[in-house]
Amino acid sequence: MSVIESKIDTAGEVFQRNREEMLKLIEAWRTVEAKGRAEEESKRERFHKRGQMLPRERVHLMLDRGSPWLELSTLAGYRLHDDKDGSLAGGNQITGIGYVSGVRCLIGASNAAIKGGTMTPWGVQKGLRMQEIALQQKLPVISMIESGGANLLYQAEVFIPGGRTFANQARLSAAGIPQITVVHGSSTAGGAYLPGLSDYVVMVRKRAKVFLAGPPLLKAATGEIAEEEALGGAEMHAQLAGTAEFIAENDADGVRIARDIVGRLNWNAQRPRLELLPVRAPLYDVEELCGVVPPDYRKPYDCRELIARLTDGSEFLDFKAGYDAQTVCGRAVIHGHAVGIVANNGPITVQGATKAAQFIQQCCQSNVPIVYLMNTTGYMVGTESEQGGIVKHGSKMIQAVANASVPQLTIVVGGSFGAGNYGMCGRGLGPHFIFAWPNSRTSVMGGEQAAGVMEIITREKWAREGKVMGETDEKMLGMIRQNIVGQFDKESHAFAATARLFDDGLIDPRDTRRVLGLCLSICRESQARQVFPSSYGVARF
Repeated sequence: MSVIESKIDTAGEVFQRNREEMLKLIEAWRTVEAKGRAEEESKRERFHKRGQMLPRERVHLMLDRGSPWLELSTLAGYRLHDDKDGSLAGGNQITGIGYVSGVRCLIGASNAAIKGGTMTPWGVQKGLRMQEIALQQKLPVISMIESGGANLLYQAEVFIPGGRTFANQARLSAAGIPQITVVHGSSTAGGAYLPGLSDYVVMVRKRAKVFLAGPPLLKAATGEIAEEEALGGAEMHAQLAGTAEFIAENDADGVRIARDIVGRLNWNAQRPRLELLPVRAPLYDVEELCGVVPPDYRKPYDCRELIARLTDGSEFLDFKAGYDAQTVCGRAVIHGHAVGIVANNGPITVQGATKAAQFIQQCCQSNVPIVYLMNTTGYMVGTESEQGGIVKHGSKMIQAVANASVPQLTIVVGGSFGAGNYGMCGRGLGPHFIFAWPNSRTSVMGGEQAAGVMEIITREKWAREGKVMGETDEKMLGMIRQNIVGQFDKESHAFAATARLFDDGLIDPRDTRRVLGLCLSICRESQARQVFPSSYGVARF
């Protein structure tokens, strides 16, 4: 492979300006994340006073010490529904991928420190995405539950998708994916089915409450008067109902039991031994990623400068380099994993689309995962492009992406506009993992373009009607244009996109190589792992 020779002057003014702007965007993102952490931390004394651990403390105790932890979708629901400033972002769930007793697992914890862990609409969608990842990547699921159930103010948006989470639990069990649930507190009404559909259940004594109807509802519905412990306590479920297999004395004991269960799944024996891959660092410091890419997606850069700081040895085998300069394809290695890379140096042309489609199929032929480094305004438009068959050839590229048989990982580096989002394996095309930088923008088109389209259509309409535009009309049109630009700017922002789960979370550009390496490792292990599906899954009788 050829080694990419960087032409970036890291001491130059442009690089330093890019770096400063990117660091400001990273700080803004981390500040929003910190609001949620502070909201949870403010409940520390309350939790500890009643002998409980904070949700994030439970997660940390569950994880193997010193092992990698990839937290997902930290800003889910940002400034949507009840969230006004980001302090409630995250969907009232802490979720991610980490190691438990040496086994890579998908871990989720109700964030009971925020609104009692009630499920928001985007929290439900986040949970569905986690289940999708667990099924695709064959990851055991550990849930730590303490939730007031669905947020009833938004029940219309929670109820039906919530049913899908239960269907997914049943399908995960039938697919041979074990689910271990620790009930640290309330898991009532519809939430009672979460432990009920799990394969292993641990309940904390005197804290767990699992029932379809609590004492007030029971009294109102039937007139029966019952105490919570008799109705749905840990001892009742372990000794009478049979819903729980284990009783824990406290939160820490519940985590200990869950770790013990995972350690005895014999999970790592169900995959062939994978050789340790040799890893070489890039020739250029990953710290430089903050200055290599302009935070403004409208400013061009050579995506090979980005690739040079991601690949082992900064090596890259450029595919059809002279055929199209704006879509860059080639083979490389990231953290020891052979990959194909598709990246943008501009809009996707007819040649770029055919080049990428061929390259994607070649990767599938040799079982090589594909990494997309997305920064595109979309497919090239214009008479020449249309006559050259951009619709036809762009469709071929989308077909290749949609039907690819290898893991596909996407990093939204800058712009993600129009059908370019689809051709570069955006969320709708089902990448195995997709992450975004905090400067990224995702929209059907840019705000200026949208406003320009509106203005042209309006002026043509008035001209057909013979209307002469006056000063007032021009001012009104200007205000409408400004509003459209503002709306698109707000809705395309990285925070707004990640809030709606257009990605699996924002990442610091400097962490891109590590995140890709970790996700490639997850995909590699999944492909090698054997599971033992059944027609029904594990059920209690």
